Amino acid sequence: MDLVIGPLDLSAHVDEALAVQAVAFGLGPDEVAVRRQIVLRHMTYPGARALGASTAERLVGFVYGMPNDRTHWWSTVVEPYLRARHNDHWLDDSFVITELHVHPAYQNRGLGRSLITTITDGADQPRSILSAIDTESPARALYRSLGYQDLARQVLFPSAPKPYAVMGAPLPLLRR
Repeated sequence: MDLVIGPLDLSAHVDEALAVQAVAFGLGPDEVAVRRQIVLRHMTYPGARALGASTAERLVGFVYGMPNDRTHWWSTVVEPYLRARHNDHWLDDSFVITELHVHPAYQNRGLGRSLITTITDGADQPRSILSAIDTESPARALYRSLGYQDLARQVLFPSAPKPYAVMGAPLPLLRR
């Protein structure tokens, strides 16, 4: 099956992307509606970029991110956790991977790896940060294989049922 990875106008394809995220992350309609507004707002931020992975028929994966800004909501939540571990400097001059999702039917084919390495290859910042559910998972194993390390764990986001880990890696990411 031919898969193409390339730039994605996420604002124009937000519903397709969120359909992938809903399946990959187990989101209900109410959560998708909230995330839709968040994604559309994020895409107005300076330097925000998105990539998609598509078949001839549909979008099967996407990633988006932006240069970090300490005034953004995510940064204000994770900053105390990072500061407690003397890692809050990671919030400066970093490219944040805001979302990375691959439809379960297309996982374990290297799409997530290709999406994250391609988007970070285009970053002007010297490092990348992200958050992931703080449990051993294929996603966390992928991030570790790319050079991401835990900067803070057991990070609690309002309304999130599970704690997260904040991870960071120097750019360019490792290629294994």
